[in-house]
Amino acid sequence: MAATLRRFHGLRLLKSTPTLNLQQAKNLSSASSWANSNKKLIGAVGAITGGVGALLFALEQSVDASDGTVHSPAQPWNHKGLFSSLDHQSVRRGYEVYKQVCSACHSMQYIAYRNLVGVSHTEAEAKAEAEQITVRDGPDDTGNYYNRPGKLSDYFPSPYPNEEAARAANNGAYPPDLSYIVSARKGGEDYIFSLLTGYHDAPAGVVLREGQYFNPYFPGGAISMAQVLYNEVIEYEDGTPPTQSQLAKDVATFLKWTSEPEHDDRKQMLIKVIAILGFLTAISYYIKRHKWSSLKSRKIVFVPKEK
Repeated sequence: MAATLRRFHGLRLLKSTPTLNLQQAKNLSSASSWANSNKKLIGAVGAITGGVGALLFALEQSVDASDGTVHSPAQPWNHKGLFSSLDHQSVRRGYEVYKQVCSACHSMQYIAYRNLVGVSHTEAEAKAEAEQITVRDGPDDTGNYYNRPGKLSDYFPSPYPNEEAARAANNGAYPPDLSYIVSARKGGEDYIFSLLTGYHDAPAGVVLREGQYFNPYFPGGAISMAQVLYNEVIEYEDGTPPTQSQLAKDVATFLKWTSEPEHDDRKQMLIKVIAILGFLTAISYYIKRHKWSSLKSRKIVFVPKEK
C-alpha cells in the first residue's frame, strides 16, 4: 500500500493544489455567475410554459362548460383497466347490433370480414358472414362486370353508393363512417353510449326542424338521427337480454375495437415490457452491488516511514 501511495505521489496526484491567481478567480466567478443566470433563465421559461399550459387548459374547460352540451359520464367499462382486455363476447354482440341496426345508414369502409377472425368469430363464421353480401366484381376475361358472394377479403358494404345519395336519404345529413368513430369523438365509447341512450323530448324553448330530434349529448342538441335502440329491438343469438343499455354497451364496445384493433395486443406488449424491464432491473441492481462491493468495503491506510 505504501508503494502504491508513493507511485501516486510520483504522479503528482497527492500534491497540494497551488493557490489560484487573480485571473483564475475572475474566470471562476464569471462562470459561476453565467451558470446562475442560466438557471434563472431556465426557471423563467419553465414558469412561463407552465402558466401558458394552465391557461390553455382553463380556457378549454370554460369553452366546454359554456357550449350547452351535456358531457358524457364515465362508464365502468371492462377494458378500462391497465391490463384489461376487451370483452370479446360483447364485441360479437356489438357486431350483431351494427349488422341489424346501424348498417342501414352507417358504413364501415375500413373494416373487412377477415378482421373478425380470432376476435369475435371463427374463420368459418366470418366466411359465412361475408357470403351473405353480394359484391360487384370484375371485369372478367370478356370485359364484363359480375356479381359474386362476398369473401373474407371484402370490406363491410356501404348502405349508399355515394355521399349525395346518403344525404338525400337523410334530409341532408351525412351519416358518418363508424370505422374510427370512437377515436374521432371526444369521450370515446362513453360518448357513443350516452348518445344512443340519451334521447329525450325537447325542453321548452328548443325549436327543432323537421326530421331533427333532441339529444343533449349531441353538440347543439339537435340531431338528425332518430332513436334506433329500444328494448328488444333485436334478439341476441347467445340469449343475452337485449335491453337498450345492453345494446348500446355492446355496440360501443364493438366500435371501440374497430377504432383500436390493436387494443389487446398493446396491453399484452405492456405486460411483456414490464416483466422484461423488471428482470433487467433486478439483474442490473445485483451486478451493481457485486461490482461496487469491493470498492465500498476497502480501506486505504497510510503508514508513514519510520525515521
